[in-house]
Amino acid sequence: MTSPRSAVTSHAACAAAICISLLSGCNVGPKYAPPAAPAPPGFKEAAPAAYSAAPPGTWQPAQPQDAALKGKWWEMFKEPELNALEDQLNIDNQNIAQYFQNFMAARAQVSEARAGYFPTATVNPSYTRTSVGTAAGSTATATGGTTSVSTTGVAPAKGRTTISDFSLPFDVSWEPDLWGRVRNTVSEYRYAAQVSAADLENERLTEQADLAEYFFELRGQDALQDLYNRTIEADRQALALTRALYETGIDNQEAVAQAEVTLADAEAAGIGIAVNRALYEHAIATLIGKSASTFSMPVKLLSTPVPAIPVGVPSQLLQRRPDIAAAERTMAQANAIIGVQKAAYYPTLSLTGSGGLQSSAIAKLFSLPALFWSLGASASETIFDAGLRRATVTQYTAVYNADVAAYKQTVLTAFQQVEDYIATLRVLSQQIAREDVAVQAAQRYVDIATARYQTGLDPYLNVLIAQDILLGDQQAQVTLRMSEMTAAVQLIEALGGGWDVAQLPTASQVTSKETPGQAAKTP
Repeated sequence: MTSPRSAVTSHAACAAAICISLLSGCNVGPKYAPPAAPAPPGFKEAAPAAYSAAPPGTWQPAQPQDAALKGKWWEMFKEPELNALEDQLNIDNQNIAQYFQNFMAARAQVSEARAGYFPTATVNPSYTRTSVGTAAGSTATATGGTTSVSTTGVAPAKGRTTISDFSLPFDVSWEPDLWGRVRNTVSEYRYAAQVSAADLENERLTEQADLAEYFFELRGQDALQDLYNRTIEADRQALALTRALYETGIDNQEAVAQAEVTLADAEAAGIGIAVNRALYEHAIATLIGKSASTFSMPVKLLSTPVPAIPVGVPSQLLQRRPDIAAAERTMAQANAIIGVQKAAYYPTLSLTGSGGLQSSAIAKLFSLPALFWSLGASASETIFDAGLRRATVTQYTAVYNADVAAYKQTVLTAFQQVEDYIATLRVLSQQIAREDVAVQAAQRYVDIATARYQTGLDPYLNVLIAQDILLGDQQAQVTLRMSEMTAAVQLIEALGGGWDVAQLPTASQVTSKETPGQAAKTP
């Protein structure tokens, strides 16, 4: 039969448990909702009107508009060597490795925060054996004129007492998450881990784009080197012709000197091109995790055509760019921090318990008389802090508002970059078309000037002028092709590559013990 006191105690314990459960559902932090980021219906520079007056051959984005970039976006350039380099970069690039470890550290912080949900238990077993004198270890009591002396432990020997003590205490403490402080802290670090994951993907995209740009820049240097090699050979032939004409009395020594200067200038410029090529080659080696001293690339001219890149619509851009995803998760993190700080306005409840076993003899340690325990609860509330909590909440509210502004600016910058590179590609394709015509005309000019010089109708100076024009046009032709290829890579980077926000780790993936992969999951 249950005693009245036991019933009251049981009811009180149940009521306390119910109250704690209800209060644990409270969350005093603000609810998070990402701010609206209005997107225009389409990219202005990709609209058909922008190409209506463009000449044939002008670059245009891929159709239909709902086409999307894929994961290995660099494969659209159909360059096997670039494909192999990009695959190696994804494995051995040390900047990507650094960002990956930063993400792993951020995941660990989520687990650290989650530990606040649970009690903390400690155990401190001990054993002591003390020898004291009989007088020091005796307790004297007087009853009715008689005095008795008691000792603990083993019987005294030669006036001393040995005291043994075996102890196995356990302590448990727990602070219920009454106001959502722990929940908001977990959310803060979970969002921070997602920010870190988005930063990792943004760094990966940056490194991939840099590699593609350096690859096409290096190929452009090879094309420039080939141009100067052909120019130097033509200048040598021109010098030989000028000397022959001088020796036959048709031309003068001034023409020979002019031809010599032209050849020397071309040779000097041709040698200088090797500097840029070496720098790009060294940069590529570093990107793929190799020493620049052990890496080299074969010479190959730039001949890759610019593909028709699928642009899509601006609203898709908000889901494609990892930097936009990072900015949005940063806002969520800042919002959670406000909840953590607001919880400081409310009291905290601490539940403690201790118990264990203690005995003077190891054989009696696990007996019922050796058992001891205690339970306790305490609450604390700050009643005066000179406005510290209010100032802290105000501070983190301002941080959240700053993150909102940063998010909106990131979105605006993304739209700008896409528009910039679409326009750049369109204009460069038109320039290249005009430059091709100019190169053909300059070549005819050189042929005419050379023929007239050979027949003695014009001086050699006319040939030099024509050659300078041709070389300048040919240089511009190669430079424009390099700019066009790098602009194509930059447009793909501005579109987010082949990434999508669905690849951002979910809350469960962030706390998973498994190493995150590339599987697409809904955040």
